[in-house]
Amino acid sequence: MTPLRLRADQLLSRYGYCSRSEARAWLRRGRLTLCGEPIQDPAQRLEVHQCAVDGRPVEFPDGLLVMFHKPAGFTCSHEERDGPTIYERLPLQWSSRNPPVTSIGRLDKDATGLLLLTDQGEWVHQLTSPRHKVPKLYEVDVAADLPPGLTELFASGTLHLDGEPKPCQPARLELLGPRQARLELTEGRYHQVKRMFGSQGCPVIRLHRKRIGALDLGDLEVGNWRPIQATEVGL
Repeated sequence: MTPLRLRADQLLSRYGYCSRSEARAWLRRGRLTLCGEPIQDPAQRLEVHQCAVDGRPVEFPDGLLVMFHKPAGFTCSHEERDGPTIYERLPLQWSSRNPPVTSIGRLDKDATGLLLLTDQGEWVHQLTSPRHKVPKLYEVDVAADLPPGLTELFASGTLHLDGEPKPCQPARLELLGPRQARLELTEGRYHQVKRMFGSQGCPVIRLHRKRIGALDLGDLEVGNWRPIQATEVGL
């Protein structure tokens, strides 16, 4: 792999440390070093993996990819007018990275569970494209007893949702109780889980995503995040 080389001011801006216009002040204070030596020239091209900012290696030099346990009450939007956002729970520096950090798929404001976050558009596409059929596992509580035959209906590939010309792809439903279930999907239509259960008279009152592909939320606590390798989600 060819070493990634960037101008000093571009490096500081790209990884969210400061803006290009602020970079000169950072360099004058010796905050960017190459192999331990302070860099003064904003135009000097540097190998990112050999650099440190404030004595620490550049964060996620090859692209940011983390798993996050989303709490209820937060949106996956970047717009503050939509209410508190997940980005308020993440390091402030990430919001200034270029490309920006975004979620891979979304969870509703009242939903909880596993989200993946990245600044790599290629990874977003690979994990959200319908043709890749990445399975996602949800735990669901509903407000009415689940009707007989629901497992077979969801697995049949014949369930139509209002306003959708094509039926849902076959989905695997596991009943855990009269009003509890696990649902595994390979699609990501708008509010799909809620609409599937709602179409059968069972409004969803709790929605939790436990797994994406082979990556399980495990014991990651609510509101916390941890780095992951691209290979953990098949990238």
